[in-house]
Amino acid sequence: MKNRMKSSIKRLATAIIVACASSGPVHAQGNYSTRPIRFIVPFAPGGGTDITARTIGQKLSENLRTTIVVDNRGGGNGAIGMEAAAKAAPDGYTVVMITSSQAINMSAYAKVSYDLLRDYEPVTRAASQPYALVVPLSVPAKTVKELIALAAAKPGTMNYASSGQGSLTHLAGVLFASITGINITNVPYKGGGPALSDTIAGHVQLYFTTLLQAAPHIKSGRLRALAVTTAGRSPSFPDMPTMMEAGVPGYEVAQWFGILLPAKTPRPVVGRLNAEIVRVLNQPEVKGRLTADGGDIVGDSPQQFGQFLRAEVARWSKVVKQIGLRLE
Repeated sequence: MKNRMKSSIKRLATAIIVACASSGPVHAQGNYSTRPIRFIVPFAPGGGTDITARTIGQKLSENLRTTIVVDNRGGGNGAIGMEAAAKAAPDGYTVVMITSSQAINMSAYAKVSYDLLRDYEPVTRAASQPYALVVPLSVPAKTVKELIALAAAKPGTMNYASSGQGSLTHLAGVLFASITGINITNVPYKGGGPALSDTIAGHVQLYFTTLLQAAPHIKSGRLRALAVTTAGRSPSFPDMPTMMEAGVPGYEVAQWFGILLPAKTPRPVVGRLNAEIVRVLNQPEVKGRLTADGGDIVGDSPQQFGQFLRAEVARWSKVVKQIGLRLE
């Protein structure tokens, strides 16, 4: 009798321990999304990153039945917003949208106040977008070769916009100049929105921007697009040549967008947010919006996105060293 009693108590104790051990993640995941979620965009409003974040955020808000507050923190080529995200509580209520620029920053800047591979938890790579080389109507070039000829005729007088020093839009211009041998000057802005506005106004002579951002202005005739930067043509603009077809050998650049959480966010919360965002990305309205201008939906796992980030940091480190770029 005494042995049976001890055995029963032991089984009960074991059951309680198991229940307690499993209740934490379930409780955390079950209560997740009961508060508003801050969605940091480390660039100014109006750019491709902002458009992508707001497109995802709107549907995510509906699915989670909570408020998604987009918080634009432009400046420092994303550093201000990235720092804010890294310092936020790791509870799943602060997420940040990143781009290729953040992978470049790790090697392009002498000092970086955050570590992309240490200070965050990967959630998913949301989408990738082709860039387009666009010029304002005040620039007479109708082709990439004509633009190169204009720049070569007056070295150092042609400016190109970028969303910040060390951004992919910056390196896209550096790569263009390096391959063609022209001398053009980078004019950095606090995000894609201001850069695009000044390009349309003719304050700068060229800009490498996402088709997602530029397409409405190309279609309305406010901008002239000369080429896409990907290896293949965009289904949305099948008549637009690639940079390589336009006479710039070996030129290939593509933008991507991903979502991170602060480091040490509980795994169940990371998993829940990944599942919800991937579901949002595959909803017809969101998928249609992000792929309308030649983009691709990704929606990978946290582990896959983490591997991709490590590969991107290594890839751009080689490019930065090759062209001798060093930013303060």
